[in-house]
Amino acid sequence: MDSDRLPIGRRVAYWRGRRKLSQQVFADRLGKSKSWVDKVERGVRSLDKVSTLRDIATVLRIDTAILLGRDARPAALTERTEGVERIRAALSTYEIALGRQAARRPALPADQLTREVAHAWITYQHARYPQAIDLLPQLLTDAQRTHAEDPAAGRVPLVEAYRVATALLVKLGEADLAWLAVDRAMAAATGDRVLVAAAAVQLGQVLRASGRTRAAKSAMLAAAYRIAPPDPDDGTPQELSLCGTLLIQAALAAARHGDDRATAELIDEAADMAARVGDGHDHHRTAFGPTAADLARVAAALELGNAGEAVAWHEKTIKRDAWRWLPAEHRAAHLLDAARAYLQTDDPANAGRLLIVADRTAPAEIRHRPAAREVLAQVARDPHAPATIIQLAITLGVT
Repeated sequence: MDSDRLPIGRRVAYWRGRRKLSQQVFADRLGKSKSWVDKVERGVRSLDKVSTLRDIATVLRIDTAILLGRDARPAALTERTEGVERIRAALSTYEIALGRQAARRPALPADQLTREVAHAWITYQHARYPQAIDLLPQLLTDAQRTHAEDPAAGRVPLVEAYRVATALLVKLGEADLAWLAVDRAMAAATGDRVLVAAAAVQLGQVLRASGRTRAAKSAMLAAAYRIAPPDPDDGTPQELSLCGTLLIQAALAAARHGDDRATAELIDEAADMAARVGDGHDHHRTAFGPTAADLARVAAALELGNAGEAVAWHEKTIKRDAWRWLPAEHRAAHLLDAARAYLQTDDPANAGRLLIVADRTAPAEIRHRPAAREVLAQVARDPHAPATIIQLAITLGVT
């Protein structure tokens, strides 16, 4: 009999029978009533506390993962690791600079490369990280070749290929490799203030991920004011989106440094620009608008240690229709921040709820992002964690 295919209540009955325990003896060992055991086994009563699941598993002398019908082995990270190494290899090749013409395949036309870069961005924004990992090595190689053949037409897609690579590598916790990618982006963008501003968005992410908060704030402010229009009323949505996003990056760096005044001033300035842009846009892959600006307040409050304020901004902002217009990656990343805020306000139930929503919104955000796995582990250790959380934690090997 394959017990893994049974509902959890039937699985309890199956293993109780295997251990030759009557319902009464089993109930006595658990400190429960025989009626409680009978309802659990018939599926009338649900098992929604991790502490109860662990007690049952202990009495039955089985692993909690077996009780849940899951393989207890940690989720395999081999493919992700190998994919990152392929990206590293693509960023580490110097065949063009070294004149290894024989090793090169024909360069893609710039318009085709532009479409492929756009596809990579969409894949990332839909939080399909394994697919993005697969796409990037060849995309980076193609972008470098096209730029070598046609520097003018190949410049923008080259910068964008480096940008999406940087964003993904930061997400995967590969800050050092992300630094190499964003350095390439900034070098390729030099001389074009719009391209520099776009690449600087990812530069801010890398600097903050590397703990260089002062450098991040300084660089973001320099990039923001370089792209800022003299009069915000005359600025294009594209300029305002870049400038506002860079100001948010500067605010988050200030927050991590503990400067609450600068954080508030910078986000307020960004929010003023966001009001001019409006929601529902994605200029330069920023998803910038009023909703994104207010979600940044959640992250900033969390960095400053104001978890209650972070929760309040979260609960207010996600009620907007525009919340659903944001890319899945953006929403899932925010839900992770909000879950951390709930944890810090001693509310593991809501933290767990948001992790489940994030997993439904963008599974790869929880399953492939190291920061998400850390939050999941914290929630799963709580004695009142729901069964869905402990099941997810066991599947991912983070308990």
